[in-house]
Parts: sequence; C-alpha cells; structure tokens
Amino acid sequence: MLRGIQSWVFENKPVIVSAGVTGGPFEANGNLAGDFDVLHDDLWMEQDSYEKAHRLLMEEAIEAALNKGNVQKEDVQFFIAGDLINQITPTTMAARTLDRPYFGIFGACSTSMEGLALASFIINHHGANYIITGTSSHNAAAERQFRYPTEYGGQKPPTAQWTVTGAGAALIKKNNGEKAVPVTTSATIGKVVDMGMTDPFNMGGAMAPAAADTILAHFEDLGRDPSYYDLIVTGDLAKVGQDACYALLEEKGVKIPRDKFQDCGLMIYKEDQPVQAGGSGSACSAVVTYGHLLKKMKEGAYRKILAVATGALLSPLTYQQKETIPCIAHAVSIEWNE
Repeated sequence: MLRGIQSWVFENKPVIVSAGVTGGPFEANGNLAGDFDVLHDDLWMEQDSYEKAHRLLMEEAIEAALNKGNVQKEDVQFFIAGDLINQITPTTMAARTLDRPYFGIFGACSTSMEGLALASFIINHHGANYIITGTSSHNAAAERQFRYPTEYGGQKPPTAQWTVTGAGAALIKKNNGEKAVPVTTSATIGKVVDMGMTDPFNMGGAMAPAAADTILAHFEDLGRDPSYYDLIVTGDLAKVGQDACYALLEEKGVKIPRDKFQDCGLMIYKEDQPVQAGGSGSACSAVVTYGHLLKKMKEGAYRKILAVATGALLSPLTYQQKETIPCIAHAVSIEWNE
C-alpha cells in the first residue's frame, strides 16, 4: 500500500461513480460551461450573503453527484470536504444539510485531491462503501478574506488570479469488478514547501515549487516517468506558476511534453475574460477534474491522468504576522478501468 516515502497505491481501485459540478456567472461564460451541472447567473444565488451562496454551491454539487450516481445519501458513510473560508464554514453548513459523518479538511486549493486521496484510502481498505468528497470556493467571499473586497475596486497586477466560483463533488465507491469506469490507482501526499514568497497576488509563483516537488516524488516513489500518463494537470498555477513549475521539473531532468502538461486555471476561462494570470481557488481543480476531465476520459480522450492540486496555505493571520506563504500539492492518479 505504502510505496516509497509519500505515496499510496490503491490495489482495489476505488471507483469514481459520479460527480457534480456547479459554478457562477464567470464560469458560465468560460471555456468549460458545458461541463457544469448547475450554473448561476449572479454571485448572490438568491442568498443574502456570499458565504451562504458558497454553501449552496457545495450542496448543489453533492445533490448532482448523488442523483447521477443513483445513490441515496443514507448509503454514504462519510463526507470529506473543505474550502477557503475561516473554519471551512460553508462546507460545514453543507455537511449539516447532508447529515452524514463528516471529515472537514483544509488544504486551500489542494483540497480537491487531498479529499480524493483520503476517500480512496478509506474505500481501498474497506472502511466505507460510499464516500462523497469535494471542495468549493466563491470569488467574492474569498476576495474579501484574502485580498481586497470586490467592492473596493482595487487594481490587481498581471500575476493575480481569479478565484473560481463553484464546487465539485465526487461520489467514490468500492470496486466490485466494474469495467469502463474511472478509478483511482495511487496518490502522492505533498510536503509543505515555502520558498519565502510573500505576495498574495502571485499564488502561482508561490505554489509552483510545491507542485514540482510532489510530481517528482510521485515519479520517484512509483518508478514512473511522464510517459505513463496521457495528461498531467496542475490545480491552479495559471500562467506564471505553470511556466515556473515546468522550468523546475526540467532542472531536475524531467521533461513533460507541453501538450501533456496542462493547468486547470488556464483551462477554465477564455482568453478574453479579465482573469489576469488565470483561474484559482479550491473549486478550480475540482470543477475542471470532476466536470471536464472525467467527461473527456469517458469520451476516450484520456486513459491515465495525474491530477496535482496545488494550495497556498496562507491566511489573514499569517499575512498580518508578516509570514511567508507555505504551499502544498497533492497528486492522485485517475485511470480508466478497461
């Protein structure tokens, strides 16, 4: 089960039964609008706060995953999820609605693969029959916590990224010999990497070393190289971070063909959308992986994907304490079970 220093191999190949993906107005105008289950035309979503809208996104994603999987919530043993807001409050409120045993986790924008790795570990060792895992973010809620409130109208530099408004939830089950389904086969748990950066408007640059560290560890632990995968996709490094990560991997002798090395933050929005360097937020990797990439797997475009979700573990407290930005990345390999 444990392979190398920081990787797990899931010999029982837990199945990703279904997924639910929700989004907001920017996502509705983006590249992947057709891959969402629910799209809202405003950030309020008929709620009286952005944080309540944030909660709604998660609730809707869970409902979509359960409905598509034809599973009742009472059949689910655990809910593993988190978000960016203080004490992961929107997720906890969604857990209240779901009313299932709950693991609240925080990995910032790496939460999607952190949750999928933990869910797969539990399922692989017969600790549950069904688990829902997911994460969410809301642009207006995250902006006023980590940077400047949207209403402030502050100008952002080109290195800044646009927090995705959305949620992605996946329903994971034990494998009973199913074929032609996506399964999780391994995970590499990342270490905290801090290169001393302090700029909250350059998350991609801060997270790139953590992404490279986890990718290298994954290859080392499992004895693989980039040729094993059809696609290696990072969470939300966007333009600045993806180039930095690519350069760091090349320095270590790992060359990934550019068409095989993509980033969720660059995939989700169109070129003419004012998102600076690209997308970000904990929902970024979740909605692209669970919505777009799983769909492409079913269509036969990919058979083996390494999803590497990246997270900047800063908070208002660390910023006030003039701390640097610690970062992390978690990787999960998703394969099509023939």
